[in-house]
Amino acid sequence: MMLTRIARNAIRTTRGSVRSFAVAAETSSDTEDIKLVEKLLDSLRERQKAGGANAAAQKSGYKGPAFNIKTFNNISPKGLQKFSSGFYKVSGETEQDGEDHAILLRSHKLQVEEIGKSVRAVARCGAGVNNIPVSELTELGIPVFNTPGSNANSVKELVLCALLLSSRDILGGIQHVKTIYDEESEHAVIHKRVEKEKKLFVGQELQGKTLGVVGLGNIGSQVVNAAMSLGMDVIGYDPMLTVDAALALPHKMNRANDVESLLKLSDYVSLHVPYNTHTHHLLGQSELQMMKPEAHLMNFSRGELVDSGAMARLYETDARSGKYISDFVDEKLSVFNGDKVVIMPHLGASTGEAEENSARMAAEEIRGFLERGSIVNSVNFPTCELGPVHPGTNRLCIVNRNVKGVLGNISTLLSDNGINILKQVNVSREDIAYTAIEFEGLPQNPDDVQIALLGIEGVISSRFVGMAFSDDLYGIPGTHYKTQWRDGQK
Repeated sequence: MMLTRIARNAIRTTRGSVRSFAVAAETSSDTEDIKLVEKLLDSLRERQKAGGANAAAQKSGYKGPAFNIKTFNNISPKGLQKFSSGFYKVSGETEQDGEDHAILLRSHKLQVEEIGKSVRAVARCGAGVNNIPVSELTELGIPVFNTPGSNANSVKELVLCALLLSSRDILGGIQHVKTIYDEESEHAVIHKRVEKEKKLFVGQELQGKTLGVVGLGNIGSQVVNAAMSLGMDVIGYDPMLTVDAALALPHKMNRANDVESLLKLSDYVSLHVPYNTHTHHLLGQSELQMMKPEAHLMNFSRGELVDSGAMARLYETDARSGKYISDFVDEKLSVFNGDKVVIMPHLGASTGEAEENSARMAAEEIRGFLERGSIVNSVNFPTCELGPVHPGTNRLCIVNRNVKGVLGNISTLLSDNGINILKQVNVSREDIAYTAIEFEGLPQNPDDVQIALLGIEGVISSRFVGMAFSDDLYGIPGTHYKTQWRDGQK
């Protein structure tokens, strides 16, 4: 029916599990269709309000203070355009007026000393956050954002390049031609030698070979699909596979129950997992020995995933002949570079498109947090998607340790200060809890309320969030943020 078609079209414009909604629309009744459309339209209106906050402020002639964003590294200017002029001030190495409210970076190794006490959030333009002191920032109540998937296509294309470089000795052939040019001067002789000696570089085709993909997230899933389009058989392994990631995978892909079985069956292996204490030397001596001696290994995730010392020993004893291709320099493997090891600069996300995507995504995450208190794609905080603050209401966002009794103490304190809670969202992730409280009216002494909140055992920080870039007292950028490490007495 018509409503079902409308629902389907609306679904395509919203986030979430598109496939699940589509199935629901196929089987729903007329009444359910109407409810679904109404729900989707409400979601679209909320997003429109959030996205149009700056435009409305512009029309109102907002001339107040801006949110200050500190950047390290060269961040894509196109991506930074998401920080609207007049509402945000973005600076790099130069100092700007006022305190920094958020930090954006790429590869810069951030030190705790570089994080001012006014900083509310940190975002990395990329997926890995090993250059950010995440645990220390968690203790300080500061969410760390990343941009998963923003560089997925860029890395996928580099993996495809690596597959071809390992299958066909393209680099060796190019170098051989250069050598012939150095040794010969007559074109006829050069041409004859090049054609005669091309047999030295006979390779193999990818079609029909087996690729093992370890890690099936944003990048891994794209590698799977690309490899299968080339006619490869693919085995995937990911113990933490999400529903969304599973839906993105082709049904013809084989799933391995463990890394060991994947390694034994694969002609090529590509790693796409984050680096942490659990994945350090994911492929050690025993795992590398499980691989076929001629199997090729691609590592565009982190160099430390592979025990390079163990691999060097296998090469030295001729126990391994397959190539290792990576964009992470390694001292122990440098002696084999150009022969069995191909090392390039860290080029995975080094495309204009990937840099723009990651910068834009990071900017949107920071904006959502500063303007609304919304948390999306944080590596240390729970997800908490929030719409804009509505007229006549205000929002209080509290970060606290995830321990018993804190939420009750917060509610009691707010009630004692005459704050009528309209709606409350409480989410947690490991040791951190995040609470967003909607209330009407204004507390008589907001500073006193926040200082009292810091007196509750376990509370790390609090922030009043009003209608950003308006005449709302709580919407003024940079205000009404108090933390235990700056304003607390403990």
